[in-house]
Amino acid sequence: MNRKKLQKLTDTLTKNCKHFNTYEVNCLVNLFYTLVGDAAERPGTVVGLDRNAFRNILHMTFGMTDDMIMDRVFRGFDKDNDGCVNIAEWINGLSLFLRGSLEEKMKYCFEVFDLNGDGFISKEEMFHMLKNSLLKQPSEEDPDEGIKDLVEITLKKMDHDHDGKLSFADYEQAVREETLLLEAFGPCLPDPKSQMEFEAQVFKDPHEFSYDM
Repeated sequence: MNRKKLQKLTDTLTKNCKHFNTYEVNCLVNLFYTLVGDAAERPGTVVGLDRNAFRNILHMTFGMTDDMIMDRVFRGFDKDNDGCVNIAEWINGLSLFLRGSLEEKMKYCFEVFDLNGDGFISKEEMFHMLKNSLLKQPSEEDPDEGIKDLVEITLKKMDHDHDGKLSFADYEQAVREETLLLEAFGPCLPDPKSQMEFEAQVFKDPHEFSYDM
């Protein structure tokens, strides 16, 4: 992409971006085109990061290991559901992912945890996510029973209207009272160390970015 087009794209993306300045957007645009590689030059192809490339970034850069959560994060970025993260989705997604307000992060995390998109986090969804995110401990006891107990404890703490599932209002109230509950069902945001390292490297020289930080 020539410089004039790149500048125009950066300006447009910066206007629509809440948490990055022009320089930072420019760095992230350069990084995006570095990651998609030759595909950006082929006419008629959708330019974007597919599910595997995106999950690789989540795993190698931000230390995520839970397949279910990584898939949900991908869907959170891929707003038009076309199977790849385009440049605008990349910038806007990272804006929230790295620097979003508590309100923005609560909405994002709730959508990640609401696996079937019905507006509630059900007992079954909690069970699946907690079973996936907890380390498998060798034990004589049935591990599922321990997870069911954990679901009940979580509901007791977060289900303010006592209807056996979490609405966004339940979740929001619980997180405002105890921010550690933001990622109650699995890590779907970067930890502070990963975030700091990513920003330090990308905003210094995006062309030298490597997954393994």
